[in-house]
Amino acid sequence: MDDAEKKPKVSVVIPTYNRAHTLDRAIKSILGQTFNDLELIIVDDGSTDNTIEVVSSVNDPRIRYIRHDSNQGANAARNTGIKTACAEFVAFQDSDDEWLPEKLEKQVGVLEATSHEVAAVYTGFLRLKGDEVTYIPGDHISKKEGYIHQQLLKGNFITTQTVLARRQCIVDCGMFDEEMPRLQDWDLWIRIARNYRFSYINEPLVRAYHTQDSISKNMAAYDAAMGRIIAKYRDDYLRYPNTACRILRFYALIKINGDEIALARKYLWESFFVKPNIKSLVSLGASLFGSKMYLKLWKTWLNWRNSRFF
Repeated sequence: MDDAEKKPKVSVVIPTYNRAHTLDRAIKSILGQTFNDLELIIVDDGSTDNTIEVVSSVNDPRIRYIRHDSNQGANAARNTGIKTACAEFVAFQDSDDEWLPEKLEKQVGVLEATSHEVAAVYTGFLRLKGDEVTYIPGDHISKKEGYIHQQLLKGNFITTQTVLARRQCIVDCGMFDEEMPRLQDWDLWIRIARNYRFSYINEPLVRAYHTQDSISKNMAAYDAAMGRIIAKYRDDYLRYPNTACRILRFYALIKINGDEIALARKYLWESFFVKPNIKSLVSLGASLFGSKMYLKLWKTWLNWRNSRFF
């Protein structure tokens, strides 16, 4: 048997940092897949807890353990896994989430049946936050597969844990941006969607658990990441003025929430010149009266979706 025949079909990458208490669940959900032609690459990003003991307690030859000497961030850990992966397809799991047993089997079937124009297939997922369960992506996402570049510019609806992708496409598109403090998955999908199609399986094949120490609670990181997205993809956004206008107004709202009124007005001015309309004009005018007034008006607008003015 030659080396090519020995390679698994799928490489699964788990970045982890001090999540020994949830890592076992994530590992078992991968090793328990109905599709088992895989390797599991666990990238320990400098953990100081008993992560190594948890990994060592699982006796499965498909596991490969890599450790960073210091904490470099989840993006760097995922990139380490991608560079190390030897399979044609790469999937990602978080150390505190769970896959349903048939996830990989269904995704591999889709990718093997499609052309190389399809870079990735993703699935629906359940976001669990206490007693609240939300299915994503919701019905408000009008275009979920095919060439979805414009749809992704509006906002992200694909979480990393749901994706199975062609490894070479990820590498060719630059992998994860290690400078992104958040939104690193959205950033990568935008780049991939410029030239490739996505496929979608409308089933909740992942359970994503909201945890108290999640980076998603870090609003400063979110602010910085949104600014980086807008700067990186300014030319992409300008191809779609309506989308550019909305994202600029949204970023202005973030700035107002942070009491950065001058920057908020800057982005509101830009949104108006990109796509002059009543909403942009009223947004700009409202901002002149202060953040409380603007926030109140913004929340009102969100409820006026059927208004003839918007």
